[in-house]
Amino acid sequence: MDITKAELASAAAASTAGEAPQELRGAEILVKALQAEGVKYVWGYPGGAVLHIYDAFYKQESIQHVLVRHEQAAVHAADGYARATGDVGVALVTSGPGVTNAVTGIATAYMDSIPMVIITGQVPTPAIGLDAFQECDTVGITRPIVKHNFLVKDVRQMAEVMKKAFHIARSGRPGPVVVDIPKDVSFNKTAWTGYPEAVPMRSYNPVRKGHGGQIRKALQLLLNAKRPYIYTGGGVLLGNATQELRTLVDTLGYPVTNTLMGLGAYPASDRKFLGMLGMHGTIEANNAMQNCDVLLAVGARFDDRVIGNPKHFAQNERKIIHIDIDPSSISKRVKVDVPIVGDVKDVLTELINMVRETPQRADEHALAEWWKTIEGWRARDCLKYDRSNGQVIKPQKVIETLWNMTKDTETYITSDVGQHQMWAAQFYRFDEPRRWINSGGLGTMGVGIPYAMGIKLAKPDAEVFCITGEGSVQMCIQELSTCLQYNTPIKVVSLNNRYLGMVRQWQEIEYSGRYSHSYMDALPDFVKLAEAYGHVGLLIERPEDVEPALREARKLKDRTVFMDFRTDPTENVFPMVQAGKGITEMLLGSEDL
Repeated sequence: MDITKAELASAAAASTAGEAPQELRGAEILVKALQAEGVKYVWGYPGGAVLHIYDAFYKQESIQHVLVRHEQAAVHAADGYARATGDVGVALVTSGPGVTNAVTGIATAYMDSIPMVIITGQVPTPAIGLDAFQECDTVGITRPIVKHNFLVKDVRQMAEVMKKAFHIARSGRPGPVVVDIPKDVSFNKTAWTGYPEAVPMRSYNPVRKGHGGQIRKALQLLLNAKRPYIYTGGGVLLGNATQELRTLVDTLGYPVTNTLMGLGAYPASDRKFLGMLGMHGTIEANNAMQNCDVLLAVGARFDDRVIGNPKHFAQNERKIIHIDIDPSSISKRVKVDVPIVGDVKDVLTELINMVRETPQRADEHALAEWWKTIEGWRARDCLKYDRSNGQVIKPQKVIETLWNMTKDTETYITSDVGQHQMWAAQFYRFDEPRRWINSGGLGTMGVGIPYAMGIKLAKPDAEVFCITGEGSVQMCIQELSTCLQYNTPIKVVSLNNRYLGMVRQWQEIEYSGRYSHSYMDALPDFVKLAEAYGHVGLLIERPEDVEPALREARKLKDRTVFMDFRTDPTENVFPMVQAGKGITEMLLGSEDL
């Protein structure tokens, strides 16, 4: 089933000689397309509409199929793989409930611009629209949450559609692409003449090179700035532009911040990094955002969790430069002065060259004064917490301990969504790109374990930790079974506070402590549950046992370890910007409540 150079040459020769090319079923062409695209793993779950495809997988060995326990986890695992590697993640699900179960995973990837191809089964073409068993309108259901989708109505279209799907998924602003394949199309045969090297797409031609005049305008604004600031998002990571960003920041000496999705683009250990900004960002990062006079935004979208109230943000005069591959993201929420549409890596490279070529430099005195102001904000130590408490485990302490133990190793951190996610973002100081894997835009609970097992397959020699909570982890906890079957020894750090922590925090602050349905009253014994799945379970209840437990888990390199840390149920995430407030109107601790 594998494509070889000899096979391609033979097909070409046969075509030239007038001989009939080899006839293959649609499912076999699909597999050859995946092989040609360099796909190594496919996460999926079989069903009637995709059995011909599964039969084709059975006859090949170059692609490993990973059988998950739920279709949502299949898409999440492929998503995590894509985030960590930069390659296109691939998932395979059947029709009807297989598709609808996958929708949350597809939407998660779409919101964070992750390159993916999701292959879905469909009822036979004559049955489409007749309410057949396990039929749903896959194209209609997924249209708002994909970059593009296809319904393959003819087996002769299979190779071309797959080529288009991968090209669309990985180029421009990346995103998920759904390919819906009716069962008869996967069974029917057609002549196989090889996988196309390229396919023309006149209606899809994303811009890569930024406008030179606009980049020169940006250069002048940056060099004339008195209070410059560089704000970067996930687009820097997706565009593989972290080295260019670091070069630009270090050349200019300007302060820089990352969004939640951009952490690791610039080293957190560097003094020029002001921490994450936004709703739970640092006071220095948020104040610099509000008080700068020139803002360079790179691969970021000024979303609500970053700038808070747009009217408050617009109160201060500043010039804004915005670099993004997607023109629809520019001036969407905040009006910018110098829009630059183009590939982030290419635009930053050109900007760096212009900086090096010009003799002009920034005003050193003004920059020194700006840094003095920033250091004053930083001195307030907005991430402080009660480190002296010896009675209860502080969740921040768990993250800090983990970071101290793993900061010099190749370590990937996934997280679910909630308080634990924010603590991980605040206290695990990411120095490298693509090491922090979380759901930012959609905020999907349950992604942590599937992300981790997808990454562990891609990076078998790396340490992979899933930071989660007792609420989130139960949404895809069945994937512990997948971890055992496919030998992906991940480490689960569950910060168990017996609450849906972020919901409880909002209820405390906004609803006068009316904790409506945010308390977990019937939790399983996670240690026994982990053991039932064939793994190691550890219960940690005392602060002095945090470090020994993490050390023990790390020693068990070939085992999945579930660590149930019983943490302080009253702890809140600070700083915090409440809904409707400006990013400088921050709650810094319980004393502000």
